[in-house]
Amino acid sequence: MQQPEIILIRVSGDDKPGLTAAITAELAKFKADILDIGQSVIHDSLTLGILVRVPTTAESTPFLKDLLFCAHKLGVNLSFTPVDAGNYENWVDAQGKQRRIVTLLARSLNAEHIAAVTGVIAQNGLNIDIINRLSGRTSLDGSNAPRMACVEFSVRGTPADLTTLKSEFLAISADMGVDIAIQEDNAFRRNRRLVAFDMDSTLIAAEVIDELAKAAGVGAQVSAITESAMRGEIDFKESLRRRLLLLKGLPAATLAEVAQRIPLNDGAERLITNLKRFGYKIAIISGGFTYFGNRLKDRLGIDYVFANELEIANGLLTGGVVGEIVDAAKKAEVLRMIAEKEGLSLEQVIAVGDGANDLPMLGIAGLGIAYHAKPVVKKGAGHSISTLGLDSILYLVGVRDRDTLS
Repeated sequence: MQQPEIILIRVSGDDKPGLTAAITAELAKFKADILDIGQSVIHDSLTLGILVRVPTTAESTPFLKDLLFCAHKLGVNLSFTPVDAGNYENWVDAQGKQRRIVTLLARSLNAEHIAAVTGVIAQNGLNIDIINRLSGRTSLDGSNAPRMACVEFSVRGTPADLTTLKSEFLAISADMGVDIAIQEDNAFRRNRRLVAFDMDSTLIAAEVIDELAKAAGVGAQVSAITESAMRGEIDFKESLRRRLLLLKGLPAATLAEVAQRIPLNDGAERLITNLKRFGYKIAIISGGFTYFGNRLKDRLGIDYVFANELEIANGLLTGGVVGEIVDAAKKAEVLRMIAEKEGLSLEQVIAVGDGANDLPMLGIAGLGIAYHAKPVVKKGAGHSISTLGLDSILYLVGVRDRDTLS
């Protein structure tokens, strides 16, 4: 019994409305089954691929002849490649292979960056299926140049060693001044719904306790303890107690003065504005202080704030906090609690932080991002952003510039 033919059809040429409709209408005349289809357009130049099964009732010669004539009328090139049934079945079996998304970000991208990243992808046995540009188009005169550039690669396969792959990407990042993220491409990745931020040096461009210490005249002492804690050299609870004791007696009115002069980090407001538009819940989970977190909550529409409450008596800081200290373990616990309250899997959660005390929180989130962090934190986190602002996180969830509010 004669078997249906499997044919790969390739169409290329200038893009125009109705081109795909015309080709597929011709296929419909012969009752062809479309087994796969894909199309891309770069600078108005189209490439269309259609894998079809031609019924035995359709004679191959008139089928191909009519398609070629259709392509001629459309002014495009069309070619055919017969596909062996065995090769087709191997292709079908490959659909179970793991897929990952590799995201390349920088102020601007060039061929050297693309070559380095795609070289590592190939060397680790992964195949690129799709490449998308998420950032906006740029005029030749640079008048509308996007603040950031981003290309996203959809890759298929299982790397021999994922840790080695990530290390190679980190090395490229350090050498070329770009950021590279690799995520498993699954339903959770496409359905993130909660983003939790550390506050100090993540959402805001300062360590609040250091700013309070400067106002109290003990800046150097507190800063030294802060740096040691950020490097993971001192237990966070102990470091916080030591620093707060140095602030004992500071007027509570100083909190407002300090809050007014601390700016948001680059891209923070744009990121949160757009995440809220897309239905995300936003949380601050911080080892900092509720006074500052609540001001951000009012300003940015943040849904949850968990931080340390400074103890105040007679208008002065006592050098202590009210209740349990929010340390590394507590941050992870709070993140779990919020996710459960929102009815979310932790795979649907993004966590962003810069310090060693953020690592447990980053580790349990589906997407953990070290933001402008120390090397030990970059290494321990799943992903890192070191060259761009917070709004570059929009690219990591697959959002294009054209879909955002600037």
